[in-house]
Amino acid sequence: MIQPTGAKTFSEGLRMAAETYHALGKILQGKYGVGATNVGYEGGYAPPLNKTRDALDAIMSARDAAGYEEEIKIGLDSAASSFYLDGGYSMDGDRLSPGELIDYYVDLVNTYPIILLEDPFEEEAYDDFARLTAKLPGAIIVGDDLYVTNMKRLEKGIKMCASNALLLKLNQIGSVSEAFDAARMSFRAGWKVMASHRSAETEDSALADVAVALGCELLKTGAPARSERTAKYNQLLRIQEELGEAAGYARI
Repeated sequence: MIQPTGAKTFSEGLRMAAETYHALGKILQGKYGVGATNVGYEGGYAPPLNKTRDALDAIMSARDAAGYEEEIKIGLDSAASSFYLDGGYSMDGDRLSPGELIDYYVDLVNTYPIILLEDPFEEEAYDDFARLTAKLPGAIIVGDDLYVTNMKRLEKGIKMCASNALLLKLNQIGSVSEAFDAARMSFRAGWKVMASHRSAETEDSALADVAVALGCELLKTGAPARSERTAKYNQLLRIQEELGEAAGYARI
């Protein structure tokens, strides 16, 4: 995920992200061929990369090519439940214990301008989440599969200091009011809330309105490509235009 932290407005941040996205496409096409710019459900590219650091290096090159060496940071959605089995994690051809994976993340954060990690461990690993959150006090540690927008799981995470941010999916818990309650619980705990799309999205732009209404500092809605993704960004542009000088841009 691209984090345009150096922008002063949402529209400026969107431009930075879009220019970096297209710079990345050119880099991948030049190195791997046109097939590397095929996109997935969320508009992201699908190049034939074997190592995590290869992907991060490509993003860094795109950021620099777009001219945003200082303005762009990185967020990672590890989706760690997908590579967890029998107490260990398969990572870049190696099998890592939870402790080794913590060290791996710390090394990545120290090497790259990573400010956000989503689902760095499997969905029941509250203790490991808490250990990483304590080790990286300056990073945003987001729980998605860990909480599934569920109040009981979220309450446990807050008590254990398992993370410091919630991924909010409106249709995940069953009702909009329950999702809003989860967001409010997170805010009361001093956490950040990242409003999120789903992989199988529509062109409905309500998520943008919800993110602004709740005061979410973060929004995850895919690459600036495909109409079901750009619809949310376009709605945020309209909201910014309507609010004028009253429109804020979160500093994270």
